[in-house]
Amino acid sequence: MISLELEIDYPDEATASAVFGALQPDNEGYVDSELQGTKLVFRISAERSGTVKNSADDLMACIKIAEEAIGIGSRD
Repeated sequence: MISLELEIDYPDEATASAVFGALQPDNEGYVDSELQGTKLVFRISAERSGTVKNSADDLMACIKIAEEAIGIGSRD
């Protein structure tokens, strides 16, 4: 089993909660996620590295969109 844990710390609990809430429908069944105050913790596990990579790529894209939607992400 291959596992990846990603932690993102936001400046305040309201921002962390907004991003966390926006991601919940996308993550269900694919990514375990947890809100810890100002920090979001994501855990991805799979049998194959390609599956972990694809899930992480999708998660990062969703995080970027959620951040942009609440006005904190960069618009590359």
